[in-house]
Amino acid sequence: MLNSFISSIEKEKLFNRTEKILLTVSGGIDSIIMCELFHKAGLKFGIAHCNFNLRDEESNDDEIFVKELAEKYKVQFHSVIFNTTAFAKKNKLSIQIAARQLRYNWFEEIREQFSYKYIATAHHQDDSIETFFINLIRGTGIAGLHGILPKQGKIIRPLLFADKEEIISFAKKNKLEYREDSSNRSDKYVRNKIRHKLIPLLKELNPNIHQTISHDIKLLSNVEKVYKKEISDQHSKIIKKEKNSFHISIARLKKLNPLEPYLFEFLFPLGFNSSTVDEITTCLDGQSGKQFFSSTHRLIKDREFLLIEPLNPKTRIKKTIVRPLELPEKKFLIKKNQKTIKLEGFEIRLSSINVKDHQLQLTKDFANLDLEKLEFPLEVRKWNKGDSFFPLGMKNKKKLSDFFIDNKIPVNQKEKTWLLTSKDKIVWVIGLRIDDRFKITDKTKKIYFAERV
Repeated sequence: MLNSFISSIEKEKLFNRTEKILLTVSGGIDSIIMCELFHKAGLKFGIAHCNFNLRDEESNDDEIFVKELAEKYKVQFHSVIFNTTAFAKKNKLSIQIAARQLRYNWFEEIREQFSYKYIATAHHQDDSIETFFINLIRGTGIAGLHGILPKQGKIIRPLLFADKEEIISFAKKNKLEYREDSSNRSDKYVRNKIRHKLIPLLKELNPNIHQTISHDIKLLSNVEKVYKKEISDQHSKIIKKEKNSFHISIARLKKLNPLEPYLFEFLFPLGFNSSTVDEITTCLDGQSGKQFFSSTHRLIKDREFLLIEPLNPKTRIKKTIVRPLELPEKKFLIKKNQKTIKLEGFEIRLSSINVKDHQLQLTKDFANLDLEKLEFPLEVRKWNKGDSFFPLGMKNKKKLSDFFIDNKIPVNQKEKTWLLTSKDKIVWVIGLRIDDRFKITDKTKKIYFAERV
């Protein structure tokens, strides 16, 4: 087993012999074997143990046992006691998730503080198979079917080459003492149900089930690499990022076959689950404006793009929902001599000037208006359904919603569109078009000038 251990480290390129590794040791048989193999191989290591305070005296006895183990190997010992139950309750987590967060955060602190290169866990081949089935049951997509990886960032798993039978045999042969965790006998947890019920049943159907699943996991891991490469290539072609927002071209998306796995992989990192992705897929040919929410992001189905933007942390929602577009009611008054007004993400600078002193600005961020046609105070507000105006150059009234459609204004930009009004008449669709009724003419004496900055 020692030779296989060393060969696996070299094959997977886990670390080199000059580097010091932090071993996470519970006192159970797996972590005890890991310690013994590191010791026999002459590798540099220290031991870290977490007391989660979940099994009364049993937890304290585990800590004492692991401390004595560190003394036996004459290596550095690190330990910590967590109030896991309180942490889980405070953060609304399961005990398992709470313990995982606590231990990995602490392991990383110790790794950095004492200059360990990597953190080693004692996961073995059976753990990887159990993880495969857990992910299969939960529906994590292809990314969850590779089981446990030998190396992820600063975490290494040097025992993945061995199954549980080999570990037990090695412990007996070397007369190694270890602690039994009573929670491992309980079927309270999903992993234990798989270990105690599903795997034995599969063994009846296929006595070589461990080898079969391990082989399939390896194949799936290689398939995943090809899959991820394709997803990454299409991601760069189809998705455009603008600051924190994303635009997905619907036309290009619909050319992908099959479409669903691509869209799932694009959206899953943003918190969208498979059922929501299915709903989004069915609405690609539908009307614009439908919204979908994950816990962290909002997706809007527009005419040509799926528009995705992060939610404000204060308004994030826990449950994925779909809801129609709603525009917030906000209004601001502008007095005649006011110089600026701040809005969402920009401001408007205001001034009045004689015609002879004014140089006409023709970009969309400038409004050149006839001052005498304005009635103060002016009002700035978001647009509403039913709003209409006379776009510059047109003599007929046009609904603002139709103006947006004609000019291909995306839904999320509509939400951010403000209007400058005078006595309920639209003067300027800010950043887009002024109303023809308020334009400068030959009779204009004084210009009211507004600039979006």
